[in-house]
Amino acid sequence: MKKFLPVFMFTMIAMLALAEHANAIPAFARKYRLSCTTCHAPAAPSLKDFGDDFAGNGFKLKEYDSPGYYIDAGDDKLSLLRNFPIAVRFDGFATYNNGGEDSFDLGSPYLIKFLSGGALSEKVSYYFYTYFNERGGIAGVEDAFLMYDNLFDTELDIALGQFQVSDPLFKRELRLQLEDYAVYTSQIGISDMTMKYDRGLMLTYGLETGTDFTVQIVNGNGLQAAGDDHLFDKDEYKSYLGRISQNIGDYFRVGGFVYTGKEKLENSFSNSITNEVMVYGPDFSINVNDRWMFNFQYMMRNDSKVYEFRNVTQPSKDLDTESMMAELIFSPKAENSDWYLLGMYNKVDSDFNPADYESATFHAGYILRRNVRLACEYTYVLESTEQSDYGKFSVGFVSAF
Repeated sequence: MKKFLPVFMFTMIAMLALAEHANAIPAFARKYRLSCTTCHAPAAPSLKDFGDDFAGNGFKLKEYDSPGYYIDAGDDKLSLLRNFPIAVRFDGFATYNNGGEDSFDLGSPYLIKFLSGGALSEKVSYYFYTYFNERGGIAGVEDAFLMYDNLFDTELDIALGQFQVSDPLFKRELRLQLEDYAVYTSQIGISDMTMKYDRGLMLTYGLETGTDFTVQIVNGNGLQAAGDDHLFDKDEYKSYLGRISQNIGDYFRVGGFVYTGKEKLENSFSNSITNEVMVYGPDFSINVNDRWMFNFQYMMRNDSKVYEFRNVTQPSKDLDTESMMAELIFSPKAENSDWYLLGMYNKVDSDFNPADYESATFHAGYILRRNVRLACEYTYVLESTEQSDYGKFSVGFVSAF
């Protein structure tokens, strides 16, 4: 398997040489009567540091909160929001040559999301969204969790519910472009362990030194429906993620993680095996005054034993997968920019050949309103399982209200 760790090292050194610290939904804007630019730059859904802090504080700004946000029912233990916070996201795109099929497709609505979130008390908050429409179908609930802020009056936060395993690294749901982070979405054989959505528990702890710690305990099999026994986990195993990140100076953040676990896999012949998965890697971000933002993720994965397809009788052993993502965003006036540019490179190189993928993306956006964005995007796919290299072009809008 080709190795591109030297490329990562060169990129890391080059960006370090340039750096000194390179680093909500409309319902929240309605509640606090603040512009979307308070949390987002260059455009929603991409978050600024303030937006990250707001989410980490349980979607509340204490200096703005008022007892008037809750109904007085004569019970100090009861928290009933006077106005239930809701928001909608509505996207539409027209695409040419998606999948190399040389066809023009009108995809509006591309998605319609119903979102809600907020503080239920000084310590307890919630957030969820569900798809009314995703690519012509109903996908159901994805993000959905309760969070307890400052457990034991410390900087320890705890969230229980559904979230993406990759959320402590780079949030897929907050990317500006249509092209996904392949580093998180690639699937190895019939393994259910990915960096996408899962159910579990997440603990986060931050120090004044700019050091953040995250621990996750998840089922390790995604958002599968519960079985006849009403259990969501398909086996007796759990998967675990540990992460540490550190701010360095005013623009730079560096981090690293380990994600590991076991899973039972069964092929079409009812043969069962146990796959041990180990995923690890560094990442870093550079954010220069919200004008230049650079994100980088490198990952190495090993699967001890996995069926490549359900209709095979013998598992493949010791499969390695190496992947990386590099993303650069330029917004000339930070949160006040009317336009922005984005470039991204994806690379997945695996012993399981169908997972191999490589693409380069260029994306441009124009802020028609703070909550209405026009966008066009060109992605050149250099390698995929679909066919030989091809380019795809999309143009459309992203709106939230």
